[in-house]
Amino acid sequence: MKKLRLAAVAAAALLGTAASLACSRIVFHGDSTDAVIVGRTLDWRTPIPTNIYVYPAGMAKVSMPSGPRYEWTSKYGSVLAVGYDGGVTEGFNERGLAANGLFCRGTEYRYAVEGSDTKVMSLAVIVSYFLDNFATVDEVEAWLRDNDFGINGQTFDGGTVSQLHWAFTDLSGKSLIMEYDAKGKLNLYASKGYKVMTNNPPFPDMLAITAYWTGEVGGKNMLPGTVRSSDRFVRASYFIDHQPSTGVGDEQALTQMMSLVNNVSVPAGYYIPGEPHLSMTQWASMSDLHRQRYYFRFADNLGYFYIDLSKLLLKPGSPVLKLDTADHTEYAGCVNDRLRRSEPFNPMY
Repeated sequence: MKKLRLAAVAAAALLGTAASLACSRIVFHGDSTDAVIVGRTLDWRTPIPTNIYVYPAGMAKVSMPSGPRYEWTSKYGSVLAVGYDGGVTEGFNERGLAANGLFCRGTEYRYAVEGSDTKVMSLAVIVSYFLDNFATVDEVEAWLRDNDFGINGQTFDGGTVSQLHWAFTDLSGKSLIMEYDAKGKLNLYASKGYKVMTNNPPFPDMLAITAYWTGEVGGKNMLPGTVRSSDRFVRASYFIDHQPSTGVGDEQALTQMMSLVNNVSVPAGYYIPGEPHLSMTQWASMSDLHRQRYYFRFADNLGYFYIDLSKLLLKPGSPVLKLDTADHTEYAGCVNDRLRRSEPFNPMY
């Protein structure tokens, strides 16, 4: 029986290109406070057009336009960063569950046999599926362990392929790493201690590398300083573990996260010929899960602007809202008043 290869790496072989996105993601959660903030960078050789949408609850959605697929009605409203107006990069929902998709070289998604009843999930909406349906990391993990599905991914940016792994964080501060290996096996890693994720190598290898630097070398003496994925992972891990957390409230936590994001960002204009994945940070975000604020900054912005999800209507029947970022250099502070009614984005299935 002919197999339909749904892994994005298959598209890479056909197109002969394998450019990649490098990113960093860090979690802060306060001791004795409710502060939980997820910071991330998106690094790429050219600007990534990214608009921000607010979706209400009660919306009917599908994981693919046809064939075996998931069909659902969203339980929760969410704020979403949508690349190329066609695929969700990250976001969080009104219950405080955040999801971030980052590049991971060597990822091989699961296969689906053509003509079978195996359901297929598009990379364009996989983040939305989890934010629409679940409130906690434990709920996401339980669903992933009980469901077998294929993944389909479109190419973008002139033939670039999406090889991704995902991180989920909830209001408890617990994180879940969802990562496929080179053989298509899904691996799940859950802990409050998993505060950092970058790109490749696989997550267990990253933990081993970090243990060497922080345990054997000693971060106070020396830390790796390049923009490579493993170096960013080590730096972020060391500094998040050496920042105060006891009694730290929302505002101080936000300030600390901003400094951490800056520490792992790649300088504007930086590029190594032949290694497009080691490129400048195009944008950064901070998801304040306790206060339901989504902070965002493009590289050419002087500061962050934010959407306050807690002050928007998310009940069924409420409109989809969109922040068009074409004029983002004008944005500062809360930009709820800049949101406009919109049609849903058209997923690049």
